[in-house]
Amino acid sequence: MPGEQNREELRGWFAEFVFELLRAQTMEGIVARLDAAVLAGVPELDDPDMRRDLAASTRAHARVVLSGLASDTAELVLPEEAHALARTIARRGLDVRVLLRVYRTGLTEVFAVMTETVAQGQVPPELERAVLMRMFERSTTWMGLSVEALTGTFMAERERVLREALNTRTELVHALLAGAEVDVDQAAIVLGYRLSRRHLAFVLWTGDAGGDESALLLDRAATKIASTLGASGLLTVAASASGLWAWVGVEDEIDERIARCEVPPPVRVAFGTPGTQVDGFATSHREAVAARRVAEYGDRPVTSYREVEIAYLAGVDTPAMRGLIARELRGLTGTDPAAVRLRTTLHAYLRAHRSPEDAARRLGVHKNTVRYRIHRVEELLGHPVAERALALEIALDCVETYGVR
Repeated sequence: MPGEQNREELRGWFAEFVFELLRAQTMEGIVARLDAAVLAGVPELDDPDMRRDLAASTRAHARVVLSGLASDTAELVLPEEAHALARTIARRGLDVRVLLRVYRTGLTEVFAVMTETVAQGQVPPELERAVLMRMFERSTTWMGLSVEALTGTFMAERERVLREALNTRTELVHALLAGAEVDVDQAAIVLGYRLSRRHLAFVLWTGDAGGDESALLLDRAATKIASTLGASGLLTVAASASGLWAWVGVEDEIDERIARCEVPPPVRVAFGTPGTQVDGFATSHREAVAARRVAEYGDRPVTSYREVEIAYLAGVDTPAMRGLIARELRGLTGTDPAAVRLRTTLHAYLRAHRSPEDAARRLGVHKNTVRYRIHRVEELLGHPVAERALALEIALDCVETYGVR
């Protein structure tokens, strides 16, 4: 029967299409494209924790919808990651319209992907109409189901937060970070944390989608860090399903104590620098968030803003940073072992204030080895290291954080 044959051909095409899209590399490309479109249309979500929850939701949505495309009937179940994103949006105090914009923007980009698939000739001409109809029908149905269910999730979470004192505390913290005028004494009472002190902010996060277990792990890690720092007072606020913001009161220099802080996998932490009063409360937090952005390029469990400040500032303008690396390091930008060895030696040498002896101790080699390598570096650069020491060290800091490419 012609009709049955067409259905079989349609199922076969969708089976191959879905199999290709579900491949890890292809799927990550789709997720990245959809997320980029959502973030451009919904900038309220553009921070590390919100982006992580968004990516988890997009990835889960894509797998569920794609898996059902090859079937003649659609039995779709909303993934838990989508509910987690809706709850995060509610916890941040954002309006339900933000949630709706996320799905409208995402659907628009999905339609663009579908249209491109057909326009690029990936669909046999005789199946184009049926393929487009199924794609559009499933997408719009899924959109309606998602918005209806997640609006309920959002409202339930919002009501729960509103019922709890946590909401007042969270909104107050956001007001302090935004520089709003608040009664400091009253705020300290609500927060259970004294604001007229010297603060150290840090942010903690995990690599998973979050949940009760992750929240407990983050809370325990924050408490342990406060103890290691010898801090007075601890204030924590949930940032997302897998992130936590924290502040402690500190009295003296704490760089050495930060270096002793440890977190259990998969928890990671990024520290700001100490600051006083309400301004210091906000500034230290901004630095901790900046340190986290740098930390995302690597896998270190503990990152301090003081250590990565130069790399962060240089990385704000990526083209300029890449130009600095290319201009200053010239023949040292290779990925081969010899180039890596010369860069590592030069970095240690500059950090040791150009002392071959100190650099040798850091590297565990003989001082003459350091001298030989620095001589080789100067040959490749075409000038003495001392002439461009600061620029070279900044370029090497950037390479250490972002890589040579």
